[in-house]
Amino acid sequence: MLAIAREANQLQRAGARAQSESSDASDAALLKAVANGNRQAMQTLYMRHHVGIYRFVLRLSKNHSLAEDVVSDVFLDVWRQAGSFKGNSQVSTWLLAITRNKALSALRRRVDEALDDDMAAMIGDPADDPETVLDRKDRGAIVRECLAHLSSDHREVLDLVYYHGKSVDEIADIIGIPVGTVKTRMFYARDRLRKQLELAGLRAA
Repeated sequence: MLAIAREANQLQRAGARAQSESSDASDAALLKAVANGNRQAMQTLYMRHHVGIYRFVLRLSKNHSLAEDVVSDVFLDVWRQAGSFKGNSQVSTWLLAITRNKALSALRRRVDEALDDDMAAMIGDPADDPETVLDRKDRGAIVRECLAHLSSDHREVLDLVYYHGKSVDEIADIIGIPVGTVKTRMFYARDRLRKQLELAGLRAA
């Protein structure tokens, strides 16, 4: 009985070590393993990034179903094309570039669909004073609402900076535009977001 217990403990520790190693592996190492057909590495990469990718698409599209479809398409591409990653950027940047292209393609396919009624529900009553707005929603909700009033180009760069922590150079790679254009969009996006926040009774940080 003691021998069986010791063997069970050894197996448990080995499993825990394997799980820990998988969790600690870099994204680049995981992607290399995925390229070699490692399904566990694929699952780990998915668990690390699928929520962020889903939220990125959702903020671009305001469509839950589309966001879910794009996430599936992105990771299907990752499984098929992991070997094409050259290591010139972070894996997260590479994933967001794939995601953006797929999201824009999906949006073009659905351009004739009706706008989501949820957007109308997000718009507050202009008669509400700042105190009423702050009582009704927390700051995060107000910021998201203000972001929704920006153009898609401005919303996109702010999303990549504040939600994904991307640098100007990385954003230029993801979107496929010059660094100078990214800086210009950031300037006007921040200015317009500040004005929206002030209208909502908040001051930008």
